[in-house]
Amino acid sequence: QENPYMCNNECDASTQELAHPPELMYDPEGRNPMTFWQSTSWKKYPKPLLINITLSWNKTIELTDDIVITFESGRPEQMIIEKSLDYGQTWQPYQFYATDCLEAFRMEPKTTHDLTQHTVLNIICTEEYSRGYVWKHDKMVRFEIKDRFALFAGPRLHNMASLYGQLDTTKNLRDFFTITDLRIRLLKPATRETAVDEQNLSRYFYAISDINIRGRCKCNLHANNCVYANGKLSCECEHNTTGPDCGRCKKNYQGRPWSAGSYLPVPKGTANICNPSICALGDCECFGHSNRCSYIELLNTVICVSCKHNTRGQHCELCRLGYFRNASAELDDENVCIECNCNLFGSVHDRCNDTGYCDCKEGASGPKCDECLPGYLWHRGCRPSVCDNELLRCQNGGICHNNMQCECPAAYTGILCEKLKCEKEAGGCGSNSGQGPLSQSSLLLLTALLGVSRLLTL
Repeated sequence: QENPYMCNNECDASTQELAHPPELMYDPEGRNPMTFWQSTSWKKYPKPLLINITLSWNKTIELTDDIVITFESGRPEQMIIEKSLDYGQTWQPYQFYATDCLEAFRMEPKTTHDLTQHTVLNIICTEEYSRGYVWKHDKMVRFEIKDRFALFAGPRLHNMASLYGQLDTTKNLRDFFTITDLRIRLLKPATRETAVDEQNLSRYFYAISDINIRGRCKCNLHANNCVYANGKLSCECEHNTTGPDCGRCKKNYQGRPWSAGSYLPVPKGTANICNPSICALGDCECFGHSNRCSYIELLNTVICVSCKHNTRGQHCELCRLGYFRNASAELDDENVCIECNCNLFGSVHDRCNDTGYCDCKEGASGPKCDECLPGYLWHRGCRPSVCDNELLRCQNGGICHNNMQCECPAAYTGILCEKLKCEKEAGGCGSNSGQGPLSQSSLLLLTALLGVSRLLTL
């Protein structure tokens, strides 16, 4: 594209002198001739020329200045900058770039000057950097960090105390400027034309001479230094903290929950130092069922954490639900709590009282609710005993079946076979039936017999 410094047919990735590897995007600037990375040309047009450039630190980084990418090929007509906060497992867009945002990404074009404090976390598409190569300053594409800082600290960043206060108190604001990886997705090269010249596709490619990213190691304000050793960056953690980002308290320093350092009050901030665990000081009694304690600031008290051996409570002195205290064991005995073992069908729940007795359902009895009271029989729980052949509870010749049901003769019904079926029929027992009509004297005799039968049963 009329740039005498661009190599074209001379590019050869297999030859060191003619290769343009990715390392040339971040080697020292000021060399002559200028070094740059160059992609393959757009020889497979109209198939898109898609290139991903990924930068990984294996460390959480907090951005402190604009991301600046310098193109030697003309700035792309479409590209996206993306970020990851989980070491490249998932990605989210940082900013879209296009000559026509509506056409490329279905987004209204905006710049950072359209943002406010309330919309600072919005993802925008900008057309500001997608013009073709003209002058030296037009070679750069920016992701504007400082413009977002200026929304809180003023145009010249003179009020950094306000910015730090917002970073401390505004949800997700600090995370917005935090990355573990950065990805530049190049979607369409610069053409500077309304149509692509298909006869000269070697003219179209991407070339980058510099990627400038300024930031600091994220150490949650618990370190002043970040060192590079054994091929990785790591924080030199202070304040009794540890981890890649000083993101947790050291062992035996968990006397209060871990918290990131605070920018407030300005200018010194608050370290939020991890305190020694109460257990480590010998002031927490857990009867041997836990070796961890925590200080609950709201209640101004110390409690044991992660009680073992089925215990619970501030000092692991109580039994978990479903267990009861073994009266013959000391509080520090591993067998101090015994399982209730309440019967699943006979008990209301799996808990018991201090003596091990379970809460039984109706008809059930016994310490574990696995027995039945008189008048009840066990059938996946205790069911009322309806009948008994020995006591002749079933009437009118009925036979007791499994103590649960009377099997009645054809002419009788009811729980104890105490009713004539004809009583339910239209006209009652006075109408014609299979056995013929009953006289008034027969009915009186039947009634008397039924009364005797009930008395015998009782």
